[in-house]
This record gives sequence, C-alpha cells and structure tokens, in this order.
Amino acid sequence: MLKRLKSAEPDRLHLGLMLVLTFSTGVIDAVGYLGLDRVFTGNMTGNVVILGMALIGADNLPVVGPLIALACFMLGAVLAGRVLRPEAAGWSRRTTALLTAVGGTMTVVAAVLFVHAPHAGDPVTLAITGALAVAMGIQAATARHLAVKDVTTVVVTSTLTGLAADSRLGGGSGKHTGRRLGAVVLILAGATAGAALLHVHPGLGVLLTAALTLAVAVAGGIARVRTGSADADAGPSTAVEDPASVSVQR
Repeated sequence: MLKRLKSAEPDRLHLGLMLVLTFSTGVIDAVGYLGLDRVFTGNMTGNVVILGMALIGADNLPVVGPLIALACFMLGAVLAGRVLRPEAAGWSRRTTALLTAVGGTMTVVAAVLFVHAPHAGDPVTLAITGALAVAMGIQAATARHLAVKDVTTVVVTSTLTGLAADSRLGGGSGKHTGRRLGAVVLILAGATAGAALLHVHPGLGVLLTAALTLAVAVAGGIARVRTGSADADAGPSTAVEDPASVSVQR
C-alpha cells in the first residue's frame, strides 16, 4: 500500500483523494440535514436557500442553524486561505496539517454526539453545527488550493454543468466525464450512507467522515514526501569528465 502511494502520479492521486472527500461531504451533509435540524455543514447553497425560505416562516425552517453554518464555513475557509496563501498550488505540509485538523475536529464532534443526543435549537447541537461547518470550510478551501479540476468536494452543481455542457450532446469532447460522474455519484452515495448510519447513531456518520479525512491527510502526506525525495534525487549533478577523453580531445 505504501509503495503504491509513493509511486502514484500526483495528479491522479489528488483526484482520488478529493473524490474520497466528496463522498465524506455527502455523509456529513446527510447527518447535518437529518440529524442537526435541517442544516447543511458542507453545501452552503442549500443553507442560503433554507435561510431565504425560513425568513418568511416557511415550513418552520430553522434560521439560527443555517446562519451559524454559513458564518462558520466562511471562518474555516478564511483560516485555510491564510494558512495556504504562501504556498504554491499542490500538496504541502500545510495541506496535510489542515486536513488533519479537519479530521481531528470531526473526531471530537463524533465523541460529543455519542454522549449528547442532538436536539433542534439546543446550544450543544448548534455548537456541533458550527464546528462541522468550520471543518468543511477548511476542507473546501484546501481542495480549492489543490485545484483538482471539477472536484470541489462540497458541491456538484458546477460539476453537473460541466458534465452536460462539455458532453458530446453539448457539442463538446466529453473530457473529464469520468471524474465529473464520479463526483456526483460519490456525493450521492455518501448521502445515502450518512442517512443509513443516522438510523444507528448520529455519531457514526461523523466518525466515518473523520476516518476518511484523516486517511486522505496521511495518504497525501506520504505521497508528498515521496515526490519531494524524488525531486531531490533528480536535482542538478556535477558531471565529472573522463581524463582519458580529455587527453584525446587535446
């Protein structure tokens, strides 16, 4: 397994890791919407729509939860943006550290959920919503920095647009169809898994996302170290002339 990670092509590896995070987003949003009073912690478009409807009292939709999620998601994205600003696009130590922080936050949230059942409007539940939203903001900003085309890990609207517009039916070449379909299918599968785990316990879905995120951080970190070592090995070398050939030339 380690050999495969170390020898994997960076672009392909990053694509695979971001698709894993896309699946985990589906899980965490299912937990948030179904278990934390109809709020998304990854899909902010959904929160904006819910908030807009809630402002006129439609269907008793929540206001505080979506507001907290939106504010905390932006806070997480700001933190990640500042941390990654000095770095060139691609995987770095800071990428590994940020995703490890996301996984750690989710682990703590899962532990809280195992001892405290979420209730609508409950301060602890709102704190859980905020913590998850901060974590997802960090994840989204980190994925954006990695710049894997068509895989943001948190939304698929733009992915679906690209899939349709660039398809052969749309007059395009169908490039990147596989990754786009993969992102859509994986966020769907994640939501299904999250909803299923919620029937067992709310903490299980969050624990699964924590494990997946930490695995992504470790895998990316291992590959980065390998890539750095390979670059160092391929660095400039000083050529030594053969004395015999020098004497012949003279």
